[in-house]
Amino acid sequence: MDQYVPPYDITEEMLELTSEITEDLGKLSNVNDLERLPRLRRVNRIKSIQSSLAIENNTLSLEQVTDVLNGKRVLGPQDDILAVKNAFAVYKMLPELDPFSLDDLKKAHGVMMNGLVEGAGELRTSSVGVINKGNVIHVAPPHDMVEGLMEQLFDWLKTSRTQMLIRSSIFHYEFEFIHPFMDGNGRTGRLWQTALLASWKPIFEWIPIESIIKDNQEEYYRAIGLSTAEGKSNRFILFMLGVIKQAVAELARDTRNHQSHISNQIRALMSVIETYPMSAVELMEKLGLKSRVTFRKNYLQPALEAGLIAMTDPDTPTNRNQRYFKV
Repeated sequence: MDQYVPPYDITEEMLELTSEITEDLGKLSNVNDLERLPRLRRVNRIKSIQSSLAIENNTLSLEQVTDVLNGKRVLGPQDDILAVKNAFAVYKMLPELDPFSLDDLKKAHGVMMNGLVEGAGELRTSSVGVINKGNVIHVAPPHDMVEGLMEQLFDWLKTSRTQMLIRSSIFHYEFEFIHPFMDGNGRTGRLWQTALLASWKPIFEWIPIESIIKDNQEEYYRAIGLSTAEGKSNRFILFMLGVIKQAVAELARDTRNHQSHISNQIRALMSVIETYPMSAVELMEKLGLKSRVTFRKNYLQPALEAGLIAMTDPDTPTNRNQRYFKV
């Protein structure tokens, strides 16, 4: 039997967009510096989670999601809070997940929906539809076809030589069309496209594509609907390529801004700190600073996070006898 191939056409517009995105990624010459910007990585991860869940009507704001992940008490629906914790847990699993494995997809869904629905991580056993603003916009295939359809989709995913920007978008659409789980399909589909892209270029683990989708939510659903009506995923592929291009551009901008903001203060600190231990008071005096809060927030913490300086007692960061030295 011939292998199943999802219906789509490769167009000149798609090829042009993939070329532009690849070129934009290549221009991020300092992209490895993202590894030295843990604050930016965390901000982007939080954006991904809050945006993807907001599309599913989670009520928590970006600030509330940040507080939840920082262990602070947040007033809000318990299911919304649990959804945030679950999503953070599964996004942390990204490097360990095999995006070409159906079993790993089910595992990820199990974590994503743990405590929120019955049968988390299991393919659905009844009919479902996609509802947007109270309207049914898609009736998914019968439940007894789901396992076979998902196996066919993963077989294609593993063997296709289609460029990953396009292939991941096709998978995302087909996944939403099949709607393999009772709930959580939207957030899982978006997560899986990120996983696929990260398997191609690891930087995608930290690009909040979901936030661009949230800002264009109506277009997102329209692209799904038009692709279904036309019987091929072209409209959705073009939509996602546009989203990815914008997300990459925003990452480049944010990285430059972050580096510009931090570098001057780090440079000043690195010009006075020595390879032998120095106290915070000594460093502040050399920098001409009087505010301990300003020193810690704008100089000390960024340099520690960048791995340029270290503490004599890292296990007890608030030790009154703490000293700092150049690595």
